[in-house]
Amino acid sequence: MAEVLRAGRRQIHELRVADGAQDRADGELAGILDGARRAGIVVRQVPREELAELADGGNHQGVALRTGGYPYGDFNQILQTVRDDPAAVVLLLDHIEDPQNVGSLLRTADAAGVAGVILPADRAAGVTAAVVRASAGASEHLRVARVVNLSRAIGELKACDCWITGLDVGDGARAYTAIDFKGRCGLVVGNEGHGLGRLIREQCDFIAQLPMRGQVASLNAGVAGALVLYEVLRQHGGTA
Repeated sequence: MAEVLRAGRRQIHELRVADGAQDRADGELAGILDGARRAGIVVRQVPREELAELADGGNHQGVALRTGGYPYGDFNQILQTVRDDPAAVVLLLDHIEDPQNVGSLLRTADAAGVAGVILPADRAAGVTAAVVRASAGASEHLRVARVVNLSRAIGELKACDCWITGLDVGDGARAYTAIDFKGRCGLVVGNEGHGLGRLIREQCDFIAQLPMRGQVASLNAGVAGALVLYEVLRQHGGTA
């Protein structure tokens, strides 16, 4: 919530606070209340049960913001950034459905300094309240675009000299540390169940895989994507 206020990108209708919470507010809650008042946001006290319902099972800590929807960015803006920056990094999520995975990947993307994140418009998790929580608010600082056709978006990125690597296993896959991520690059992380779609995989310039020495066949998408993003960051000299 503090990141929503700090980013200042959403339309904010009001801040709801549990009865009595303002009287003993300290630490982060005090900072949230102070930031809301300075921004001219209406602060309204409500029963704690109402906050629990609004949070839909999440941990509300006695406070909740009522905002407009997530401010998705424009894919063309991401394309322009890629054209302008010879070291731009883009993260693409191929129909990932678990909000925890999407949130985790957005948090890592922000930490790694990606130029933008691209999501399919259907059959995939969007940036919901659960995703925002899982990202620890990092989603509020990222340029995230939704596209109707992820394959077409990859083609447009490649036309900007952006090399695309898919994270998957199977024929042609190479160790992720053996991929050259220098320069403009895009990383595609596939669906939790079946990985990359066939058309998406065929469009990738490289397929990267992680070494698996234990009994489990794979890591979850959030962890696997984070490992490769930080390899990208390492190859870019610590900045992306």
